[in-house]
Order: sequence, then structure tokens, then C-alpha cells
Amino acid sequence: MDLTNIFTVAFLVTWLSASIRLAIPVMLAALGEIYNELAGVMNVGIEGLMLFGALAGFLGSYYTQNPWVGILSGMLVGCIGGIFLGWMYVYVQGEQMVVGIVFNLFAAGFTSFTYRAALGITTVPPQAPMFKEIEIPFLKDIPVLGQILFQHNIFVYLVVLMVIISGVILYRTKLGLAIRAVGEHPRATDTAGINVNRTRFLCMAFAGVLAGFAGALLVLGQLGIFRDNVTAGRGFIALAIVIFGRWNPYVALASAFIFGAADSLAMSLQVFEFPLPPQFLLMLPYLTTFIVMSGITGKVIGPADMTKPYSRE
Repeated sequence: MDLTNIFTVAFLVTWLSASIRLAIPVMLAALGEIYNELAGVMNVGIEGLMLFGALAGFLGSYYTQNPWVGILSGMLVGCIGGIFLGWMYVYVQGEQMVVGIVFNLFAAGFTSFTYRAALGITTVPPQAPMFKEIEIPFLKDIPVLGQILFQHNIFVYLVVLMVIISGVILYRTKLGLAIRAVGEHPRATDTAGINVNRTRFLCMAFAGVLAGFAGALLVLGQLGIFRDNVTAGRGFIALAIVIFGRWNPYVALASAFIFGAADSLAMSLQVFEFPLPPQFLLMLPYLTTFIVMSGITGKVIGPADMTKPYSRE
């Protein structure tokens, strides 16, 4: 097979544009997780939160025929899930890995059951209204870059703005300093008058909102349908992005693009019947996740008190 017939300018433009779209929901979930982990909480249940958000987003959009209602529904359900997990992690002080895994398993079963109970089993999956792409005047006409960067739905640009704002909050404000101090030196932070557990709990609630938002955006920005396990491990990829990005929103955004590119490349090469087993192509984003989590890319040191519950006694 002549690779020059595949890797044309048109292919590269389509691939990179799709990479951005696929990276944005994962980055949104990872952004919330950055707040969590800097505050000392590792939320393994992020996959379940995204699943709940995806279902709520789909049903909200489907029944009202308004994708904005779907996004708000996903955020609300994600917030409720984040509050529950925050309560379990922070106040009940359950083992964070165990609680998160159990929550993911529950979410997988509950969302599948609820979807079938609401819409039944059909040969053709119901479609929900989606967000349309916005073409930015003048910028969209820039050769090559215009098609890659300036023809996406509104949330692509919103998430990039949120990353910039989060970078400022976390590393340039007193609030960000308090969040990072809670994850590094909770006892010293407590003596300084900052409520450690309340800070962690609020970070979890906020991260739940973003994870639910991410799940709803995955459905309403890309697919238009809901199916079993629609997130397909993207919550775990978000965890890897946080680590690969060294808990820095800007680096995490670049990391998310790498994962999005791997996911997009897998789908694009299947269309061209690339001479590799399709199973190998499908595992590309997860192989990237494995490489990051294995430490091959370098040792990373997270917040000193991460996963450790805090008590004044």
C-alpha cells in the first residue's frame, strides 16, 4: 500500500480536526481531576461520572429537543455524583480506589438499565439533537489551519478558555494556593485556618460537574446517540492525562490532544483499510494510556497527601 495515497493534506486536516474534537471531552474531565488531585483526592470514579453525564445529557436533549438542556442535565447529574463521591472519600473516608471502582461498575449497569427502561430496545438507536459547528468568520478561511482550528462547536473554544482560566486560578491566586496546600500539607493548612475537608469536598463537587459536562458533551458534540459504555474508558484516559500533564492544565491540554490524535488516527486508518489488524488500531489510545501510566515517559511525583484521608484527631 502506498502511504502517500493515505497521508494527504486532506487526510491530515481531517485527522487533526477530529483529534481536537475527541480531545475536548477528555480534557474537560481531566481538568476537574486536576483540582481533585491537587487537593489530595484521586477520583477513580471519573468514568462513572462521565457515564451518568452522558446518559443525562442524551435524555435531556432527546426529550426536550434542546441540546442545552442536555448539557445542563449532564452537569447537574455529575454534580450529584461528585457530591456523593466527595462524601464517601472525604467524610466517610472510604478507600478511594475501591469506592471509585465500585461506583464505575454501578454506573455501567445503572445507565444501561435506565436507557432501556426509558427508550426500550430498538434496532435503530434514537438520535438526540446535537450542537452544530461554528465557523469563525475570516479565521476559518486561513489555509489548512482554518479547517483544523476554527470549525468546531462552541464548547471546544470554551474548554480551551477554561484551561487558561484554571491555570491562572491554580497557580496565580490565593484560592489555587489553598487547594495545592491542602494536597501537600493538610495539617499545616488546617492550622492556617483553611478547612481541609471542606476544600476537598468542594473540589470533588466541581470535578463532578465537569465530568458530567464531559460525558454529555461526548454524546451531544460527537455522537448524537447513547450506547452501553459509551465513554469507553475515557475516564481512565483522563486520569492518565492528569499524570502525564504533571497536574498542569496547559500541559494536560497538550496531553489530551495526543490521546485525541491516537483515537482519531485509529478511526481514520480503518476507513482506508490500513494493513494492520483493526483491533490493533482500536487499542492505540489505550496503549498510549498504558505507556503513560507505566512510568516509561518518566517518573512523576504527585501531591504528597494524595489519597490520604485527613482528620484533625
